[in-house]
Amino acid sequence: MLVANNITKKFPGVTALDNIYMELHPGKVNAIIGENGAGKSTLMKIFSGVHTQYEGEIILNGKAVNFSSTKDAEASGIAIIHQELNLVPYLSISENVFLGSELVNGWGILDKKKMREKTKQLLKRLNFDVDPDTKVSSLKVGQQQLIEIAKALHVDAAIIIMDEPTSAISDKEADNLFSIIPELKSRGKTIAYISHKLNELFQIADRFIVMRDGATVNAGDMKNTNHDELIQMMTGRKILIQRNKSTSEKNKELLQLKNICLKNSANRSDNILHDISFNLHNSEVIGIYGLMGAGRTELMETIFGLHPKLSTGDIKINGKQVQLHSASDAIGEGIVLVPEDRKLQGLSIGQSVRPNMSITILKQLERWGIMLNRKKEMELSRQYIQQLAIKTSSTETIVKNLSGGNQQKIVLAKWLAKKPKILLLDEPTRGIDINAKSEIYKLIKQLAVEGMGIVVVSSELPEILAVSDRVLVMCEGELTADIPANEATEASILKYAIHKN
Repeated sequence: MLVANNITKKFPGVTALDNIYMELHPGKVNAIIGENGAGKSTLMKIFSGVHTQYEGEIILNGKAVNFSSTKDAEASGIAIIHQELNLVPYLSISENVFLGSELVNGWGILDKKKMREKTKQLLKRLNFDVDPDTKVSSLKVGQQQLIEIAKALHVDAAIIIMDEPTSAISDKEADNLFSIIPELKSRGKTIAYISHKLNELFQIADRFIVMRDGATVNAGDMKNTNHDELIQMMTGRKILIQRNKSTSEKNKELLQLKNICLKNSANRSDNILHDISFNLHNSEVIGIYGLMGAGRTELMETIFGLHPKLSTGDIKINGKQVQLHSASDAIGEGIVLVPEDRKLQGLSIGQSVRPNMSITILKQLERWGIMLNRKKEMELSRQYIQQLAIKTSSTETIVKNLSGGNQQKIVLAKWLAKKPKILLLDEPTRGIDINAKSEIYKLIKQLAVEGMGIVVVSSELPEILAVSDRVLVMCEGELTADIPANEATEASILKYAIHKN
């Protein structure tokens, strides 16, 4: 259906694709697998008309094509769900879904009623009950991901590219997406599916295509391979991620939360968080799990001082009561947050690696109080590039030209440079490959050994079990369980995430 024939794509300082060949077959889910920086997203952006300058050719239904824009690709029947969300935040859901293909009535006026109704039907297919007039800016990342999926379904394309469609949504929302895929296959749709979650690929994919360093290294039927073989194809080595079966010794209480509540900004009589209380100790990793809408991100933001006028409750650090009226206050107390949306909240995407890493400690890098010590800044950048195994050609590579996983490592680096006491990680491995995940997990455990208190929010149960000493479960803004890691199972965690006790 769609073929990449000898495609090469270069960015300043980076060769993203190197003479790649790939086939996508109709009526099948074609899983495209590879580590961060393998070139998966870049190739999909060429298929969908985002990148128009490259070497080689794209063959669609046996004919060579050259898309001049995403509109051009859509007209040829190709739609893409981007890993990095591509929505207009201050338009409504229905306006985003129909952007560029608006419906008009007989007088040439926008038919908003019909667009709202069609959007409502699309959201119903995804079991997402929300008003189509809701502004996208008011939605969380996971909810925005569902809007991206709705946009692709609306286009009714012959080829649907799904780039990490479940990276920010819970298992329940992912199941809603998976229930639609057989219907799309039965209608002959070609699905290109990128994911680092190998378990879900074995659930839905028909074929696999493995990429490494901008080239295709293997392809075949999913039924003829297994988890370990795919990892070895991706990395050239065997990687094993084990669950954490031990719990940390109870050290000194570092963070104490008591009766934390958060009001809904749109409706002050409604609470998003209800009386959340827990303690975090030095050298402890707490994992927080919950379905979409459970309030996990809002809890992290509240601890980080982002909702001072809407939140109530007591926060103590090392036994001392603190008032966090802003993120600056939280940072001053040694609390840092790696946010869920790295692109919007974590990075200066148009700048290079170096200033993105040094931005949190500029005062420490000053010379004579008037200028930056460039040598120290370079040393800092190189240190974290090596420590976190960030794939970049230099400290001067523009961050937007790096893969999502490497961008996330840069967000981690900028906060680690601050030497925090408490590290809040909201979906820290979203869009990160299994090798990078393994590295991040080792880093989390090492930071805990060194005395840091860490809270990890994740939609992936295996991740929660891999890093946590203790698992907290949230449901509809309430804390429903506190389970030691050596007693936690996926089934027990899900039980508390779905039903309140």
